[in-house]
Amino acid sequence: MSDDRLGLLYTEHNRWLKGWLYQRLGCNSQAADLAQDTFLRILTSQRKTGEKLILERPRAYLATVGQRLVCDYFRRQSLERAYLEMLATLPEGFSLSPEEQWHMRETLLQLDAMLDRLKPVVRTVFLLAQLDGLTYLQIARELGIGERTVKRHMATAFEACILNDVTF
Repeated sequence: MSDDRLGLLYTEHNRWLKGWLYQRLGCNSQAADLAQDTFLRILTSQRKTGEKLILERPRAYLATVGQRLVCDYFRRQSLERAYLEMLATLPEGFSLSPEEQWHMRETLLQLDAMLDRLKPVVRTVFLLAQLDGLTYLQIARELGIGERTVKRHMATAFEACILNDVTF
């Protein structure tokens, strides 16, 4: 899709997309931000792939891209709430510097994005090991898979962490 075609898509459907997003978010400014992000994602994708995108149903396409961004937004909100709840449980007198808080929040977002790209079974194995502290044998029994398969899934998850430079 050329920039001209994207501009036309924006002109013809931006107002509709903002309304569609507002119905899901209930906030005009957030809907406007995600509408912009939707068009930016399309532009970035087109420039990266160089493919011409011909849209027979542009609103369906925009809604699909927008829905993914809405899901990302709510997932980030959930992570942010969990992070703030964790900070509230810290002992009195213990505080993190703004830089440490930023680093921790960024690490959580990186980890969340990395986990989202994993196959569900790999993600489950990783979370059972890292968050629940289960042994590989316990995970294998719980999921009804072999311990060797658990090790393979953990290797996949750790490789994703390394390739995405996620530090704990």
